[in-house]
Amino acid sequence: MKKIIILIFLFTQIILAQEPKMFLPDLFNGLPNVRDFSLNKTGDEFYFTVESYAKEYSFIAFVKKTNGKWSTPKAVSFSGQHKDLEPFLSPDGLKLFFASNRLNNNSSEIKKDMDIWYVTRNSLKEGWSKPKSVGTEINTSTDEFYPSVTNKGDLYFTAAYENSKGKEDIYVSRFINNSYTKPTSLGTNVNSEKYEFNSYVSADESFIIFTSYGRKDDLGRGDLYISKKDKNNNWLPAEHLRQGINTKKLDYCPFVDNTNNTLYFTSSKSAIPKSFKKRKTLKGMIKYINTNPNGLSRIYKVSLNKK
Repeated sequence: MKKIIILIFLFTQIILAQEPKMFLPDLFNGLPNVRDFSLNKTGDEFYFTVESYAKEYSFIAFVKKTNGKWSTPKAVSFSGQHKDLEPFLSPDGLKLFFASNRLNNNSSEIKKDMDIWYVTRNSLKEGWSKPKSVGTEINTSTDEFYPSVTNKGDLYFTAAYENSKGKEDIYVSRFINNSYTKPTSLGTNVNSEKYEFNSYVSADESFIIFTSYGRKDDLGRGDLYISKKDKNNNWLPAEHLRQGINTKKLDYCPFVDNTNNTLYFTSSKSAIPKSFKKRKTLKGMIKYINTNPNGLSRIYKVSLNKK
């Protein structure tokens, strides 16, 4: 029995020590910054953002899996003109929320700030509708971005409203009678006087993962934190995600596949060494740079222990 307990302990430690791995590096090969991630329930369709090298412009792309093979990334039908980013699929897969600087769908005019928009489809096999704004109850003359949607349709997002506790806060707007209510800032167990942004909220609202910048335990330019709810439906004090996920670079844009208990997130970390033991050819070096952490934003995945 003692040996079994020891083996279980060692196995648990191995799981907790797992390092995040780049998600489909060959698929994203040749693309500039790649960030944000939203996967459907069946695991055969995901959406992400392609961002220019200097991050001036971005658009939304998608990939589908057919016969066990991922397709080549393509831009979604409604993106490619305005600056669009941060796609998020509703739990039923029939709505896709995103942030955009578009003024409307019919002109090249843009806003100075980002707003939240969404598209719909009647079935998982159909195409997307034209984008619609979530409305002025949420969208203002300041930035609203990184939407996350619950089973009830409630919308969590980041904003820099005047009543923010810090530089940016995470807000929630309840979806009641097919309308969004006035957004409220989450409590001080999540928001602080620092930056809180890019939150993923589980469909049942049992936990939230977000990025914060400037906290005492922040390793670098922004780390991932998790908060769970207590028995009274209140958010508990946020905890820094375990070592191995957060780095000295920006770690952000979380998404959780609850079916497989997998955390996807974006990081701009680099693992390119200053020298190699053996000489590399130009082709070999380019392949190495494109398939390893190289300072560009890339998507990573790791098993998530929420306990």
